[in-house]
Amino acid sequence: MTYSFRCNDDDAMLIRKYAELQGLPVSDVIRKAVLERIEDEYDLKLYAKGMALHNENPVTVSLDELEKELGFR
Repeated sequence: MTYSFRCNDDDAMLIRKYAELQGLPVSDVIRKAVLERIEDEYDLKLYAKGMALHNENPVTVSLDELEKELGFR
């Protein structure tokens, strides 16, 4: 699937120069940037959800306890 987007000349030049420095096609640079942004936002939402659950029930265990519980020790 192909997507297109518009940007001003300064932004286009910056993207092209960055792609050249990385030795990548512009499309790869843009795809990577968009996917990383989506992943970052998803991770932040998961973090917020996890912290909310932890704040409701702030029980913690040590790494040793977790390894024993999971049968790694």
